[in-house]
Amino acid sequence: MDFVAFSLPPILIGVLAAVACALPGNFLLLRRQALIGDAISHVVLPGIVLGFLVTGTVATWPMMLGAGAAALLAVVLIEAVRRLGRIEPGAAMGVVFTAMFAGGVLLLERSDTSSVHLDVEHALMGNLESLIWLDATGWGSLLDPAALAGLPPELPRLALTLLAVAGFVALFWRPLKISTFDEGFARVIGMRTGALGLGLVAVSAMAAVAAFDAVGSIIVIAMFICPPAAARLMTDRLERQVAWSVAFATLSAVLGYVLAGYGPLWLGGSHALSAAGMIATVSGVILALAARFGPCRKPAGAPAQA
Repeated sequence: MDFVAFSLPPILIGVLAAVACALPGNFLLLRRQALIGDAISHVVLPGIVLGFLVTGTVATWPMMLGAGAAALLAVVLIEAVRRLGRIEPGAAMGVVFTAMFAGGVLLLERSDTSSVHLDVEHALMGNLESLIWLDATGWGSLLDPAALAGLPPELPRLALTLLAVAGFVALFWRPLKISTFDEGFARVIGMRTGALGLGLVAVSAMAAVAAFDAVGSIIVIAMFICPPAAARLMTDRLERQVAWSVAFATLSAVLGYVLAGYGPLWLGGSHALSAAGMIATVSGVILALAARFGPCRKPAGAPAQA
């Protein structure tokens, strides 16, 4: 009963958030745009804070709308800075997401958020440990409509987000695959690569915004980069890479949450660790192991590829 009520919802939410970010992260990584996920996870902060300031409550939809607007604004600003300043995309992203995240932190520091769980720590770490299911009385609650109505709202929200992300990837799989590996050929055969790239960024922004409130920016950043990067070191086939990334994201979420909650107890400690921090750490360890033992890693001393 305790596991279903206190551990099952956070684990499921962590898995859904991780997979929703890892799926588009595969294509961002191969397009050398992995930092877009990093940027989006930072720029949604001022939108969330503004949503709170306008409504006065931590309500899902106002804050989601604010975060979505901030993410779209960031995409526009990155493109504007890149074109007007004639600088490379990485530098443009660094300027925009640093400035917007700093603005969000200043808004938090200057706003009265003492009555809600909205502060800088929440923005970084999320509140995964507090997403419990008080109406659960055991595994039978999974079939009880009355109990299911008391699920944390983040769980169905992230489930719908994952369905939307997976649907986008499945629907545009062939165009995404072709334009990712050979954008010039994709243009020649008539694909609208610009619109496809914008759609990929929009889907990534949706995943980041949906996951941000529950898991914070640390997990969002880690899941956009670590599982896809580790998967890339395991195979040269895109289909298998996506499968590996989903497996690594799921493993990171489950193992990270278990180690954060029970690891200190196994070692004689008395306090749990941050679930977000441990999940990000596990994903980093998986990437390190893939870099050392992955069958598709670049041999030491091999020349860099253009």
